Amino acid sequence: MITSVFRKSTPLNFSLVVILMLVFFLLFQFQDLSWTSSFFSILKKGGFFCVVVASVFITDFVAKKNGLSKDSTYTIFFYFLFLLFFPSVLNNTNLLIANFFILLALRRLISLQSLKASKEKIFDASLWIFLATLFHFWSIIFIVLVFISIIFHVSRDYRNWILPFIAFFIAVIMFMLFATVFNLDVIEYVLKSVKINFEINYFTNSYQNGALSIYATVALFFVVSMFATLSNRPQLLHTSYKKIIASFFIGVLIYVISANKSNDLLVFTFAPLAMMATSHIEIPQEKLKQEIVLFVLIACSLFAFFSQL
Repeated sequence: MITSVFRKSTPLNFSLVVILMLVFFLLFQFQDLSWTSSFFSILKKGGFFCVVVASVFITDFVAKKNGLSKDSTYTIFFYFLFLLFFPSVLNNTNLLIANFFILLALRRLISLQSLKASKEKIFDASLWIFLATLFHFWSIIFIVLVFISIIFHVSRDYRNWILPFIAFFIAVIMFMLFATVFNLDVIEYVLKSVKINFEINYFTNSYQNGALSIYATVALFFVVSMFATLSNRPQLLHTSYKKIIASFFIGVLIYVISANKSNDLLVFTFAPLAMMATSHIEIPQEKLKQEIVLFVLIACSLFAFFSQL
């Protein structure tokens, strides 16, 4: 029954997910009503929500446009469920913006398989990644995905290998202009950003630990499913799936090495995991298995969300 609701991509389904996102967004924000005291704060919260919604729909667009999902709303629904695991990310401006830029880069890199306007796509993806780095430094690791994409598709043209470096210099110039205008100490900012911390001892309560443990189990299930079924998928889509898998592990790596660690850092894994989850639920199988997977995931996400309120 649950699977049948999201099997089709209709305006009603999209509206349902957006409404659910708004309800849970407000539930989390209403814990502290201080932001309602000024129009600017209300506008800021509205901007946060718009970035989240935009991120969800970019993920869905990437999946559908490149044949990674059928005409369904599973991808946006899974992304919404993964957000519920770590609701505090809804207040993390830098991570929301960095993830949004990474998704714009991922959109260009996945579409590189068409071999149309490949140089423009490589440059755009690189620039988006470097812009994301301004909001969370270790987003720069996603540049590895650019070079992976070049190897997969356009490695013979040496100019494609140079484009990421051109994008880097442009991003540096933009950052220096920003630093000059806002009187930012560049050296202090860089030294603060490049810190590494492998310790996972940041939990303020056992529910955060529980949410991370459940999410890790869910992620492992869908990743294993992807590896197990990859050989049965259309050969044309193999490189796209490999890039999705690579982006997931890059997101995990960013979580592992980042200083000021929190569950919020796993936001970089939401989009690739939502695509992998969609891929799992859409493979031919008994409907009961689909229902069980979706029901368990909904139950886990709701538990994680309400336990952290």
